[in-house]
Amino acid sequence: MFGSNELKQSRFYQDVFAEGKQEGIKEGKLEVIPQLLGLGLNIEQIAQALGLDEQVVR
Repeated sequence: MFGSNELKQSRFYQDVFAEGKQEGIKEGKLEVIPQLLGLGLNIEQIAQALGLDEQVVR
């Protein structure tokens, strides 16, 4: 039976953890888009600043 330390060291756990972290980062970027639009930035500027595709920003 796996203990928590062995589980955290497994490749599967690390992959799932990394994927979840990336999803969280993307969600954070998406949440800030309306605020940036409110500040007067255009879609191209926001996409460039956040490293997102313009279609995602739209």
